Amino acid sequence: MPRFLLLPLFALWLTALAGAAQPNPLNATLDGYAYPFPVQVLPLKLEGQNLRMAYMDVPAAAKANGRTVVLLHGKNFFGAYWHETIRTLAAAGFRVVVPDQLGFGKSDKADVHYSFHQLAQNTRRLLDTLGVKKAVIVGHSMGGMLATRFALLYPEMTEKLVLEDPIGLEDYRVGVPFQSVDQAEATERRSTEASIRKYHATYYPGGYPAAHDQWLLPLAAQTRSPDFAQVARANALTFDMIYQQPVSYEFGQLKVPTLLIIGQQDRTVVGRGLIKDPKVLASMGQYPALGRRTAAQIKGAKLVELPGVGHIPHLEAPAQFHQALRAFL
Repeated sequence: MPRFLLLPLFALWLTALAGAAQPNPLNATLDGYAYPFPVQVLPLKLEGQNLRMAYMDVPAAAKANGRTVVLLHGKNFFGAYWHETIRTLAAAGFRVVVPDQLGFGKSDKADVHYSFHQLAQNTRRLLDTLGVKKAVIVGHSMGGMLATRFALLYPEMTEKLVLEDPIGLEDYRVGVPFQSVDQAEATERRSTEASIRKYHATYYPGGYPAAHDQWLLPLAAQTRSPDFAQVARANALTFDMIYQQPVSYEFGQLKVPTLLIIGQQDRTVVGRGLIKDPKVLASMGQYPALGRRTAAQIKGAKLVELPGVGHIPHLEAPAQFHQALRAFL
């Protein structure tokens, strides 16, 4: 074959390789991305908008024990990352309900005022629709803030509360400089796979595992979608919700049995990149101390500390996480 034909073929081969490394764009509701269990939709009407809240409702895979566990995801995640926890609980006889909160996953990226009160009310509406009168509420990261708010608002529906490396154990307004929603949105719009990967790597003190790509790549694929403006806006609004609506002053008001599972190498600080003073930064995100302080504030709380583990125990140390969870349930 003449050399002048080889060059275009080589260019086409490089383009194909680049396409293989870059999954097709995913829209605002992750259409085309399969969850591990069937996804259903709850219609909601908020602030004059007709919205959809996606969720998985997984029945017990063994003899049903009549109990339900609700799994609440973190800010940079969606319900599918609970897949092994869902299987573990379903195999133990639990019904497992896993919502994608508005602004996340397969739910609509609504431009509304986000509040933990509203997300808790939406979650209750879902449980009411499903006929669930009482449930164990498990929250990871941002989901821990939401789970706390849910238990404070609806103690009669909260059988037990489990907080897995929750954010909000401290008031970020004390050390993290304020930024407007517009500023946060501008930052979100600049997100790339590389920037998302750099942030997610901070969750793993022992090094980023390749298996985590299954939770990262869908988020990266959204940055290449025409819908990404909606996603970026929702990300900025929910960041502002976390910043403006602390739960750290209310742990003493919890009246339900509570378990905290804390990775001892977790140093997550929401808005870390905004902190310029190294002394302030060093004083925040100290999860070993924060976990002990929070457990002491909640009457009868149980604390499980996981040495060497970072921000996502159910992914990084699933055996230890599930053992602690099962024992508490």
